[in-house]
Amino acid sequence: MKPSPLAQHSTDEAAQPRMVRLIEAERARLTFSLDGAPATAREGDTILTAVLTARRYLAESAGGEDTRAGFCLMGACQECWVAVDGTRARACSTLVTAGMSVATGGHFTVG
Repeated sequence: MKPSPLAQHSTDEAAQPRMVRLIEAERARLTFSLDGAPATAREGDTILTAVLTARRYLAESAGGEDTRAGFCLMGACQECWVAVDGTRARACSTLVTAGMSVATGGHFTVG
């Protein structure tokens, strides 16, 4: 029996994305900035989808070692606030646009 492809990757769960894109690879790619680093998304992705296809969490908790990944996924729970170009927005209901700058967790500063 051949080992699972997942077993061949890093065993560090934190290094693995929470979501894996299986289809829709034909949608246009967009580039944006995530916490100051270059990131990519697909046209029509929410910020939350784009982030969780890149890493396991949306943001680190303000009060400890815990991480957040969204909860209700429909804009009701207040768990996915981010800053988009300096303006507060919900990651679960805000679409990624090319060139946008998204700040999460400890990087979140809105005036």
